[in-house]
Amino acid sequence: MGDQQQSTTAGSVLRRVVALISSLITLSLSIRVFAGKWQLIRIRLEELNSALVAGDATSLSGELPAITATVEECHELARRCVDLSYSGKLLMQSDLDVTLGKLEAHVKKLSEIFKKRVSMHGYAVVVSRPGFGACKDDMRFYLRDLMTRMKVGDLGMRKQALMNLHDVVVEDDKYVKLVVEVSEFVHVLVDFLGCNEVEVVEEAAKVVSVVAGFDSYKGVLVGAGVIAPLIRILECGSEVGKVGAARCLHRLTENSDNAWCVSAHGGVTVLLRICESVECKGELVSPACGVLGNLCGVEEIKRFMVEEGVVSTFVKLVRSKNEAIQVSSVELIQNIASGDELVRQMVVREGGVRVLLRVLDPKWTCSSKTREVVMRAIQNLCFSSSSCVTLLLSHGFVDQLMYYIRSGEVSIQELGLKVAFRLCEASDEAKKALGDAGFMAELVKFLNAKSFEVREMAAEALSGMVMVAKNRKRFVQDDQNIALLLQLLDPGEGNSGNKTLLISILMSLTSCNSGRKKIVSSGYAKNIERLAEAEVSSDAKRLVRKLSTNRFRSMLSGIWHS
Repeated sequence: MGDQQQSTTAGSVLRRVVALISSLITLSLSIRVFAGKWQLIRIRLEELNSALVAGDATSLSGELPAITATVEECHELARRCVDLSYSGKLLMQSDLDVTLGKLEAHVKKLSEIFKKRVSMHGYAVVVSRPGFGACKDDMRFYLRDLMTRMKVGDLGMRKQALMNLHDVVVEDDKYVKLVVEVSEFVHVLVDFLGCNEVEVVEEAAKVVSVVAGFDSYKGVLVGAGVIAPLIRILECGSEVGKVGAARCLHRLTENSDNAWCVSAHGGVTVLLRICESVECKGELVSPACGVLGNLCGVEEIKRFMVEEGVVSTFVKLVRSKNEAIQVSSVELIQNIASGDELVRQMVVREGGVRVLLRVLDPKWTCSSKTREVVMRAIQNLCFSSSSCVTLLLSHGFVDQLMYYIRSGEVSIQELGLKVAFRLCEASDEAKKALGDAGFMAELVKFLNAKSFEVREMAAEALSGMVMVAKNRKRFVQDDQNIALLLQLLDPGEGNSGNKTLLISILMSLTSCNSGRKKIVSSGYAKNIERLAEAEVSSDAKRLVRKLSTNRFRSMLSGIWHS
C-alpha cells in the first residue's frame, strides 16, 4: 500500500472515530446511572476528541485501532446503562473503571505524540479559523484545536492559542457561548490564571475578562473559582496581568452577589493599596476604582472602606492629571457618599468640594466628559446642607457655572441649568449670587430652546430667582425680558415652556411697579387675556386680576380692547 493510500485510509479511520466519540458524548448525557463515573468518562472523551482533531492521521495511525476499540467498548457500556440492561452494578462499575483507565492512557499517549511532533518540527499544523457565519461544528472544531494546544503545547503555543481564542471571543459572541458550554475550557482558563508563566497569565486574564462581560456567564466563572486567582494577580502579577484582572473583577462585581466573594479573598485591601500607590498607572487604577465602586454597594464593605481611609485616598486621586483616574475617582466618591450624610461631610472635610471646583476651572485642561462627571458630582454631593452651598458660593462656583452655561457644550449646558435650579432652591443668598452674575439673561435665552426639558428647567430656575426683590428689579430693566415672556404665552405658540411657570414669573414681577407697567404696555400683553378668556389657565385669570387695579385699568382697556 502506497503512502498516499495509507494516509487516505488513516484519515478515514480518524474521521470515523471522531464521529463515534461525538455520538458517544451525546449519548452519555442521557445516562441516569453511575453519574459520577460518566462525568469523568465524558471529560476524557472530550480531551481525546480534542487531541484527535488537532492531530494528523498519519502520525496517529498507530494509535487509532486501539482507540477505536476502546470507544466502541465504551459505546456498548453506554447503551447498556441507558437501557439498564447490565447484569450487576458492581460489575458495570468495574467495567466503567477499566474503560476510564484506557481512555486516560490514550489521552496521555496522544499528548506525548503531540509534544514530540512540536519538539521535532518546532511547529504543528494549525487548524484554520472558520470564516464569519461558519456552522457551530466548525467553530467547535477550531476551539477543540485551541484547547489541545493550550493543554499540551509549549509556552509559545499556549500563548498563541490564548491570543487566537481572545480574538474570536472578542469578535463573535457565539464563541463565548461555546467556550462556556465546555466546563473543562473554563477550568483550564482559571488554572492558567494561577500558573507561573507571566505571558500565559496575561493572555488568560484577557479572555476571562471578555467572558465576564456577559451577565449569564459570570456565575460560571465564579463557580469555577476565578475570584481568588484574579486577586492574586492584582497582588503580585505583572502590570498587564493586573490590568486584565481588575477589568475582569470590575465586570464580575457588577453583580453585587459577587462582592462578598471578592471581600472574602482580601480583595478590598488589595484594591485600596493599588489606588494609594503613586506607581500605579491609570490603566490599572481606573478599573480598580470601578471595582471598589461596585463593592461599596454592600453597606458592610463600604464601612470597611471608609475606615480604611477611602475618602482621603480618592479626594487625592481627583487631583491626578490622568483623566481616566480623575473620572473613576469622582464616580467612586459619588457612589460611596450616595445617601450617606456622614460620608458626604467627610468628603467636604477632606477638601473634596474644592478639588471638584478646581477641575471645573476653565483654565484646567481636561475633557468635556470629565467636566460633566464633576458637574454631576457637585449636583449630587453639594446640596444636602447649607454650609456646602455656602462653600460653593465662596469658591467662585457661580462664575464657573456661568461660563459653562454661556459657552459650554450642550450636554454640560444642560447640567449647568440643573445645578442652577438646585442653587435657586437652596437659599436666597444663592439666588442673589446668580442674579449678580447675570444668570437671568442667560436663562431667558433658554426659554425658547428646542428641548422641552431645557425650557422647563430655565423657567423653573427663573421663577425661583425673581422671588428675590433685587433680581426682579434687575430683570425688568431689560424690556426684552418681559416681551419674550409674554410672547411665549401666545396660546398658539408651540415652542413655549410651561405656561404656568411663565405666568408665575410675571406674577412675581407685578409686585414691582415698573414690572407692572412694562407688562401692560407690552405689545404681547393680550396673550394673558386670551389665556384667561379661554380658561386655559386659572393662573392667567389671577394675573389679569392682579393687573386690573384702578391705576392700570384704563391702560389695560386701551390695550386689550384695541
